[in-house]
Amino acid sequence: MKKTIALLVTLDTKDQEAGFLKEQIEGMGHNALLLDIGIVAEAGIKADISREEVVSTGGGSLKELLKDPTREKTNPFVVHGCINILTQKIASNEVHAVLGLGGTQGTSTCCDVMQALPFGFPKIMVSTMASGNTSEFVGIKDITMMFSVSDILKLNPFTRKVLANAAAAACGMAEVETKFAMEKGDKPLIGMSNLGVLTNGAMEAIKYIEAAGYEVIVFHAVGSGGRAMEQMMKEGIIGAVFDYAMGEIADDVWKVLRAGGPERLTVAGKLGLPQVLCPGGAEHLGILVAHDEVPEAYKNHKYVFHSPIIFVPRLNADEIKRVADDIIKRLQHTADKAYFMIPKGGVGRYSIKGGVLEDKESDQAFFNQLKAGLPKNIIVVERDLPAEDPAFVKEAVDLLISLIEERKVH
Repeated sequence: MKKTIALLVTLDTKDQEAGFLKEQIEGMGHNALLLDIGIVAEAGIKADISREEVVSTGGGSLKELLKDPTREKTNPFVVHGCINILTQKIASNEVHAVLGLGGTQGTSTCCDVMQALPFGFPKIMVSTMASGNTSEFVGIKDITMMFSVSDILKLNPFTRKVLANAAAAACGMAEVETKFAMEKGDKPLIGMSNLGVLTNGAMEAIKYIEAAGYEVIVFHAVGSGGRAMEQMMKEGIIGAVFDYAMGEIADDVWKVLRAGGPERLTVAGKLGLPQVLCPGGAEHLGILVAHDEVPEAYKNHKYVFHSPIIFVPRLNADEIKRVADDIIKRLQHTADKAYFMIPKGGVGRYSIKGGVLEDKESDQAFFNQLKAGLPKNIIVVERDLPAEDPAFVKEAVDLLISLIEERKVH
């Protein structure tokens, strides 16, 4: 069965590349749908969806924009136009993958479009920027970044090969029959956050969740992971949460590596989803540094290197209270019954008895602050166990299942 690959290309500058991609896709037995995202000049190759149609679908007028064409003015109309067109065509099964080409501006434009498309839908970005920090381009969506190596500026023997590979990848992804679609049922998909210092406990949690007949998606709580989990809550994919790791909150207070952003830990509460919480990994920060470099501000702290370039300082009693206060503030959005599990034996592998970041004074300050400030509808459960202990994890899972079952009754 023929598939359709949507191509997002500025046809005023990349007409040769677009034509080559179209040939490659059609040569593999599929269709190419060419969207012109260029504005300034006429297309060098005929588009299936013209720049006029893209802009007008995005709520703009090409004639007006061409009077003073700047990226700031034109880009919102191009992005919204492409999103509107592709969203409709994806919903009606007319488009099965999207492939973009670009330098700095083209990558930003194409990826803004791709970030609005569904999880699981194939998205490939061939970019001159793909060898650097791609976090702003990828965001929390499953975008495949492909480094073009050379500039994308007309064809040559090397770019032909890169583009042929990209076309083949898009066609291959479009051909995959595995679907990502959640059917509504009485057992919601559970989302769970995790960090490396909690992985043994996370594996236990998966075992218990699956034994109860549920499925779980685990998210690496390094900023993007927590945000992706909460986006899936908003989209109705995830219906219950075991928020096992809160390092994203600690890092957000200090604006360092794993910062989860202002919405983190608020979405489940706003949506009224069943949730069990644990402040896993919130006793330390993750800071990106030069190889084995100890920042001056933390030389008087306990610390460890999670990797040669990720420095992990333990928060002292005064510092960790700030994290507790931030957790409390975010959980004010939780109006329904929830459980907050406190592992008095350590919130992660680093801070257990004998661990490199063990600090009982800081732990106690953290737990006391949380207990004093959490909303009354959030039931605090304290256990003299570390966060990864199987008994601690099983109780957390059992409590989450009980909340799900209670919601069914009501």
